[in-house]
Amino acid sequence: MSSSRAEQGVVVAETEPPRGNRSRYAFACAILASMTSIILGYDIGVMSGASIFIKDDLKLSDVQLEILMGILNIYSLIGSGAAGRTSDWIGRRFTIVLAGAFFFCGALLMGFATNYPFIMVGRFVAGIGVGYAMMIAPVYTAEVAPASSRGFLSSFPEIFINIGILLGYVSNYFFSKLPEHLGWRFMLGVGAVPSVFLAIGVLAMPESPRWLVLQGRLGDAFKVLDKTSNTKEEAISRLNDIKRAAGIPADMTDDVIVVPNKKSAGKGVWKDLLVRPTPSVRHILIACLGVHFAQQASGIDAVVLYSPTIFSRAGLKSKNDQLLATVAVGVVKTLFIVVGTCVVDRFGRRALLLTSMGGMFLSLTALGTSLTVIDRNPGQTLKWAIGLAVTTVMTFVATFSIGAGPVTWVYCSEIFPVRLRAQGASLGVMLNRLMSGIIGMTFLSLSKGLTIGGAFLLFAGVAAAAWVFFFTFLPETRGMPLEEMESLFGSYTANKKKNSVSKDNEVVNEQ
Repeated sequence: MSSSRAEQGVVVAETEPPRGNRSRYAFACAILASMTSIILGYDIGVMSGASIFIKDDLKLSDVQLEILMGILNIYSLIGSGAAGRTSDWIGRRFTIVLAGAFFFCGALLMGFATNYPFIMVGRFVAGIGVGYAMMIAPVYTAEVAPASSRGFLSSFPEIFINIGILLGYVSNYFFSKLPEHLGWRFMLGVGAVPSVFLAIGVLAMPESPRWLVLQGRLGDAFKVLDKTSNTKEEAISRLNDIKRAAGIPADMTDDVIVVPNKKSAGKGVWKDLLVRPTPSVRHILIACLGVHFAQQASGIDAVVLYSPTIFSRAGLKSKNDQLLATVAVGVVKTLFIVVGTCVVDRFGRRALLLTSMGGMFLSLTALGTSLTVIDRNPGQTLKWAIGLAVTTVMTFVATFSIGAGPVTWVYCSEIFPVRLRAQGASLGVMLNRLMSGIIGMTFLSLSKGLTIGGAFLLFAGVAAAAWVFFFTFLPETRGMPLEEMESLFGSYTANKKKNSVSKDNEVVNEQ
């Protein structure tokens, strides 16, 4: 097939669609894949405000509320653990459909819940969908996008998570006007609606070209690559790179082939990933797990899930003011996630992660200090401390959103070799959801044990340690083809040299 496709590329080059049309097709694929993230973000955001009313209506204790808030992320470990194997079996596209189905059922169960066990069942079902979606959306986008725009397009899931969070916050504000027993049920139940549109939209998406190659469907893979690459020559080059990475000989050129020594459905992958990894794969795994751990352990979900509580402790007493301030958090988070997405291919992954984590450290330190001052002066209205607390909540989510938010998903979806990518990415998502669940289920208890200011100072310490980890362990991946990514890892002392190779590749791709 390679010779015939190459000849076709020369003949059709004059009439092939302009670059903009191809870019728009890849853009549309990324949009559709990322729609799962809107549903996830909505669930996260809506629980922030709905929890106030659920606690009063169902008469929950603080411990029960903590568990309700964070348990979805623990449940998502089931989906994350199964997502790699499932996506290798049925494909990336239908895994997205499966995630949407779980979301739909979970939202309906939560909306119709009449008691605490009932709503927990809904959280369980929705949590499985979260696990699937968190893994598959960035992996699919990274595998479809050309190297020149991969960082931008792979950031879309994080953008849509933040749009969903903002919609959840807005939903909280408007549905809070309803009677208490109805308001929170509408907040949660409305989350089922986007799942229907997701299922319809996925039908227009192509399958991942890398998954198609692993199934031996070279002709179908080339059609997708031809639509998403900037030129036909780039499509042919990408196909050859994928074949080489998958261990398919160059002389196998038919549209449909039998993949030699095929390890179907992920067999043997866990051994190569965990038991006997090469030095480069071990480095990749450490980098992926470290970035995911740092993203969540630095406290972002404490702010996202408990914004009304934090603003209450900072001095905003009315529920209306707390919800309005929470909406402001969602607006800031969404705006800055767009900024991060637009510059990730210009400034690189490593630079944004370092800048982001440094800003998070400063914001968390100031937030923890201001909340400590407010706590130690009960009965006094310290306007400067209240203003500092509210401001640093905003700067924290802003600095998170320009780097640690989007870049975590971009970086970890692109660094694994193609045969290990689905399972490797799922391990990162599992750790991410585990840490998110732990933070969500312990924040109220932690803030009582250490004080709320002490809790954020603890998160600041995690952010400082994460900055050192990023500086030491993470090479730059900007502009590198996915099939060459493994060459950047394995030698922790060669990052500067390899980063320069990455920049050279970026220049070539831009040309």
